[in-house]
Amino acid sequence: MNYAQIVLPLNLKGSFTYKVPEDLISQIEVGMRVLVPFGGKKIYTGIVFELHDIAPENFVVKEVISILDDKPIVPEEQIRFWNWLSDYYLCGLGEIYRFAFPSSLKLESETYLKLKPNITIDFENLDVNEMYLIQALEVRQLINLTDIEAFIPKKDIIKTINSLIDLQYIEIDEKIAEKYKAKEVAYVKINDEVLKNQNLTEILLQLKNAKKQKDLFLYILEKQTEDPDILIKKSELFEEGYFGNSHLKGLVERNLVEEYYIQKDRLDSYEGEIEEIEELSEAQKVAKGEIDVGFEEGKNVLLHGVTSSGKTHIYLDKIEDCINEGKNVLFLLPEISLTKQITQRLEKKYGRKLGFYHQKLTDFERVEVWRRIRQNDVSVLIGTRNALFLPYQNLGLIVVDEEHDSAYRPREVSPYFNAKDAALVLGNFYGANVILGSATPSVESYYNARKDKLAYVFLEERFGNVNLPEYELINFKEAQDSKKVSGNFSLQVIDEIKKVLEEKNQVIVLHNRRGYANVVECETCGYVNYCSNCDVVMTYHKAANEMKCHYCGQRASKPKTCPKCYSENLNERGVGVEQIHEEVSKLFPDHEVDRMDVDSMRKKFAYERLYEKIEDRETDIVVGTQMISKGLDFNHIELVAIPKADSLLYVQDFRAEERAYQLITQVSGRAGRVSGKGKIIIQTFNPEHSVFQLIKINKPAKVYKYILTERQKFHYPPFTKLIMIELKHRKEDKANRASQFLGSILRKYLPEDCVLGPEKAQIARLNNLYQFQIMLKLPRGKKYDEYKKLVLTSLKEFDEITAYQSIKKEVFVDF
Repeated sequence: MNYAQIVLPLNLKGSFTYKVPEDLISQIEVGMRVLVPFGGKKIYTGIVFELHDIAPENFVVKEVISILDDKPIVPEEQIRFWNWLSDYYLCGLGEIYRFAFPSSLKLESETYLKLKPNITIDFENLDVNEMYLIQALEVRQLINLTDIEAFIPKKDIIKTINSLIDLQYIEIDEKIAEKYKAKEVAYVKINDEVLKNQNLTEILLQLKNAKKQKDLFLYILEKQTEDPDILIKKSELFEEGYFGNSHLKGLVERNLVEEYYIQKDRLDSYEGEIEEIEELSEAQKVAKGEIDVGFEEGKNVLLHGVTSSGKTHIYLDKIEDCINEGKNVLFLLPEISLTKQITQRLEKKYGRKLGFYHQKLTDFERVEVWRRIRQNDVSVLIGTRNALFLPYQNLGLIVVDEEHDSAYRPREVSPYFNAKDAALVLGNFYGANVILGSATPSVESYYNARKDKLAYVFLEERFGNVNLPEYELINFKEAQDSKKVSGNFSLQVIDEIKKVLEEKNQVIVLHNRRGYANVVECETCGYVNYCSNCDVVMTYHKAANEMKCHYCGQRASKPKTCPKCYSENLNERGVGVEQIHEEVSKLFPDHEVDRMDVDSMRKKFAYERLYEKIEDRETDIVVGTQMISKGLDFNHIELVAIPKADSLLYVQDFRAEERAYQLITQVSGRAGRVSGKGKIIIQTFNPEHSVFQLIKINKPAKVYKYILTERQKFHYPPFTKLIMIELKHRKEDKANRASQFLGSILRKYLPEDCVLGPEKAQIARLNNLYQFQIMLKLPRGKKYDEYKKLVLTSLKEFDEITAYQSIKKEVFVDF
């Protein structure tokens, strides 16, 4: 095996062939990190994906420089998983590597130069650039390529270096420094020898002229004598400000006090009491039995449990079974804000054997989790979608909670993939069972369960036989006509909120729009403030008193006069969650009203503080976006009001009805979880809409039947497979021409009915890039694989056109 296929952390297709030097052949293995040269100057950390003995014919291979690991860091199952992701989602292995690995494990180096030891240099035979470089090295010992650019022209650098290497005056020194360092905490103690051989009076006489040192010595001695088992942190000594570092240094120099270090994890582990899990109810035991039967038949399971039916309880029981078999568990959540309550339950059961992995961790914290997983030191890992890539040793169960959530497939992060589908495939590679859980499963998962591809387990009653919440539809048009409204609320909703507050219970108000107003408009000339980077109107945020673009993040101050006609007659149009929050605060001035949306939750621990306020009943009303629909499990929320429900439906997306149903059902599940008297009030201009009527009767099977019938009629998933190709460029005409050309290539290979577009994207310009889209509707089954190969052929043909190499191309499979 003289050659290796190496994956580099670059956005490039496939892997690269390198020669393995003789002395490394016996050590190198698939899954190890290696240092390789790439693109002239740079050295990268690559992953060995394959070893073989087929010499490339048409190019000269570079050699692997060195191996960074004693044993493989990426398990074989992960390598197969990366290959599947790359093939299925049409993305590069390099993209996956960049996403999967913490930065500190992807080492890069600059190339450093140094003079060869004990050489005599003949300056007469050197040209001017060579002399400059030798002189610089005599002064600085080590210089990297970036520094050399300061005094030698770029085009001459490589020639100069090669010439001096040939003359054997200089050599290359690769300074590769491992970026990750374990965290060490400093502790202090009285020197053992001092305590044995000296009495206290002698020591105090030594320190009679150094009062602060004497006081510090006595303070450490007192602490140490009080409880010899408790370690004294160095940082604790300086907390009061009475002692300084110089006083401790004096004691260390006199050999009276010893300073030592202990390696510590950056992530705190639970050290409290370990609790047993409470027993399952009869309905939960039946559901668990059905899950076991599904697993025995070799199927993964869709657990469809109404809100508050105790799905988490069943997960905990299955996690316990898995751990008792000596295997590990991955618990996937769509976003980190949901981990708070599940963590509290799992910590009390598994203590230090519990780990976390998500975007909010620092890079070093991620490396520590990576290391613990590799050493098989974590039994249960709670994580978001990037936790799928950790080097699990013996994975036995994957739980995907809230499997319907769109956060499992964000389009903004490369590579694009659906974590729910990827979890099913990863489970298959590890031979692990997978449970998909949700109160509102995605239409695709429900369809697969009904087709017997997944075992279907339905929990239709709430835990403790608590009643499901009742729904009420309010015709807002009628309320307006009969003047029974106040702002965005009908008087009926206001009365219902008052009633709940009088009973000392809590209320949720859902409005899924960020900001205060959708648009600030000039009444005189109709001018609105567009984002300068995107074709979208900027949203007004009153709290920050600024206009924000929710797509590129651009900000601008709110205009006092119209920039076009200088009129002061500016009006705010459209309703955002800030405005609803302000309105509710005015309607109920004697009650605590809090807001929960992306903008108000930016600060560290903002989620935790709000959760505690709700739990301690310091908050009476929570106004928020979809964020409040997930994972809140509190006893005293009795009412959920949705003042502008129509905005959930009228969106340009074939999934709009599915998402509206999921969001309303999820947020309704927060109400009456203990009392069984929960109520959901939906204000709408169109109460006869099928989705609202089906939600009201609370029969999930009928909702899915309606949505599936609609999808089948218009050939949408799960009856077809969708691929979206997006082309972007700064010049609109170039993006348009490229999309027309790609469209013609696709039509050459695929049937006309399969290719829709090209068309301008819903938002034609985003971040100064014009966007054109081509949507492919492809049949399922064997035909899909054939058509997908033809799509790849078309994309390769498009990539060969040099004029279109500046076009940014993104492919979304199953979007």
